[in-house]
Amino acid sequence: MARLNSLRWRLLLLVGLAIAPMVAMTVAAGIQERANALANARQNLQRLANLAAANEAQSLEGARQILRDLSSVPDVTANAAKCNELMADILAKNSLYVNFGLIEMDGNVSCSAVPLAAPVNLGDRLHFKRAVAERRFIASRYVFGRVIQKHTINLTYPVIKRGEVVAVLFAAMDLSALDKFVADVKLPPGTLLWTVDGEGTVISRRPDSGIWLGKKTSTTLHQVALTGRPPLIVNDFDGVERLYASAGVGQGNLSDYRVLIGVPQIDFLAAAQQDQRFVILGLIATVLMAGLAAWFGGDILIVQRMRRLAVTANLIASGSLATRTGMRYENEEISELARSLDEMAAALQRKDAQRDHSEAMLVAADRRKDEFLAMLAHELRNPLAPISAGAEILKRTATDDRSISQAALIIARQAEHMTRLIDDLLDVSRVNRGFIELHNETLVLDDIVHDAVEQVGPLITRKTQQLVVAVSPEACRVSGDRKRLIQVVANLLNNAAKYTPVGGRIGVSVTCMQDHVTLSVTDTGIGMAPDLLARAFDLFAQGERASDRSDGGLGLGLALVKKLVGLHGGTVIAESAGLGHGSRLTVELPRVAAGAGRIGEDHAASVAPIESGARCLLVDDNKDAAQMLAMYLEAFGFDVTVAYCGEQALLAACEHPPAFCLLDIGLPDIDGNELVKRLRRLPEAASAVMIAISGYGRAEDRARSLAAGFDHYFVKPVDVEALRGLLITTAK
Repeated sequence: MARLNSLRWRLLLLVGLAIAPMVAMTVAAGIQERANALANARQNLQRLANLAAANEAQSLEGARQILRDLSSVPDVTANAAKCNELMADILAKNSLYVNFGLIEMDGNVSCSAVPLAAPVNLGDRLHFKRAVAERRFIASRYVFGRVIQKHTINLTYPVIKRGEVVAVLFAAMDLSALDKFVADVKLPPGTLLWTVDGEGTVISRRPDSGIWLGKKTSTTLHQVALTGRPPLIVNDFDGVERLYASAGVGQGNLSDYRVLIGVPQIDFLAAAQQDQRFVILGLIATVLMAGLAAWFGGDILIVQRMRRLAVTANLIASGSLATRTGMRYENEEISELARSLDEMAAALQRKDAQRDHSEAMLVAADRRKDEFLAMLAHELRNPLAPISAGAEILKRTATDDRSISQAALIIARQAEHMTRLIDDLLDVSRVNRGFIELHNETLVLDDIVHDAVEQVGPLITRKTQQLVVAVSPEACRVSGDRKRLIQVVANLLNNAAKYTPVGGRIGVSVTCMQDHVTLSVTDTGIGMAPDLLARAFDLFAQGERASDRSDGGLGLGLALVKKLVGLHGGTVIAESAGLGHGSRLTVELPRVAAGAGRIGEDHAASVAPIESGARCLLVDDNKDAAQMLAMYLEAFGFDVTVAYCGEQALLAACEHPPAFCLLDIGLPDIDGNELVKRLRRLPEAASAVMIAISGYGRAEDRARSLAAGFDHYFVKPVDVEALRGLLITTAK
């Protein structure tokens, strides 16, 4: 990364970026060429497989014709001697076969071209049973002949008389002769041709037919044969990757044989790979030449002159405002930069005195501000100390005077309330400026709840409210600052007590999930209207209370809760069914393992109030609406870039690639539906989630925007909770 800070390296990077499309196109062309070669090979291989299967089908068709003719000869079933003579004559005229014969219905071979040394029964043969049952020509699976003791396939045909099967004719074909039917199929070197039966048994193979007959093919090849899928690449038994095509032998139900032809993948890709090597060498030469030109040419034309400008700028930055570049101004960019640098130095000289004066005034104003804040905190806290102390003395010494005791309680309570207001105000200020320091340790949330209940207990007791605490049976551990987490829970309870009438009910529950801990505070109070719910965690946001404001408050408690929970890596949400239906505030914090130890103070850090989140591009010509929504999103940790027209949005998307684009439809220069199409074409925004925010709510408007390229559609005024939920869910 340090080298990229060099201008020459950046020039090389620009050259690389310029050449990158050509490299990408070359790679794409190579991939396409390889795909084309593969497609052509598949097409040619399938033709070859079909040709081989057609040739083998001819042999089966010839056998079927012979057997069909024999079935019509009366002597076949009437006279065994004449049948033997006829079969021997046919066998002598057909060298492809090793036997012809007749099987009676009981399975006994009653007639055979080859003399039988002993009675033979073929009743258990599947091809015999199928010929009888299906009453048609059947090509058997691989058979080792009992009579002739050779690798064969039996071709059977039923003899039907008066509608009944009375016998079955058979022709045994020598598998060594089956290869002759595919001998004229020209195969490239390394190519394998298989013929397999329905069980995947080899009945023909080129080359090395003899050693493979009767053996099973691999499971993969059998699946290729059974499925009849388009040609695909298979890692063969010898480790060679071959492209295999399959074809059935014969049409209809002639047979269940399949022909498989496999060509080595390297053979049909060799030409494409050779071309790709030449192209790659040319690309490398081009890149080297362009790099050398950028390196040496850039040094003379750009780098040396830029170094001179950098030296001048450094001298000006060090305070030597009289320094000038001394370069001749010409009509090109570096000369313009030199002119601007010289003019800047002159302007700085003129404004140096003004700057010193302004700086002195700003320093004085900042010092007065700090002094005022320190004085304000000091002066506000000073009266509270004696007031609180006096109230305690009165409570201890005036036990018999009820009016004085009551007055002392009121003074103490109001002093405590005033202290809490000041603490909240200063805490909010510190959090907003990032000055809160967390001292994290592993804590059990149940203990935090009990400590907070003790703090708020007097207020709940005074209003005779019912407090119900339900904690998890297992220890729910979190990592956090004990004081600040107690402050969070206490603020939630204090808020619930304020807005719940006398005798109302407040509930606190703690539950453990797999990766987080949930704390919920519910009440039966006045509830929150939707507009208040949307800003419940804003500074100074408050619900309606009695006109006497007996419980006081500045509307800081929930705002501080949100900030502190965010610092702990958690979230807080407010829910309410509406006015008069109470409220629920739910905090989620990351759960830590039971064995996690205390995080020492040396590791405590000043944490920013809101962590940097996903980047959003917000486009709306209504500046107030845009700014308010941006503020809302930023409050939840999103990094928001605002644009007020389409052109600004396109520029902003290039400079700051967004994860989300929230686009108004009615923009002054570019319609939002057109803008989303242009953003989709930008590499920086192509994968962003596109969200339409429109004042148009008709179904056809929504459909038009979704068709233009939007992923989601919101109608103004936006349901910010739904929008936030969508953003957070998608970002995760």
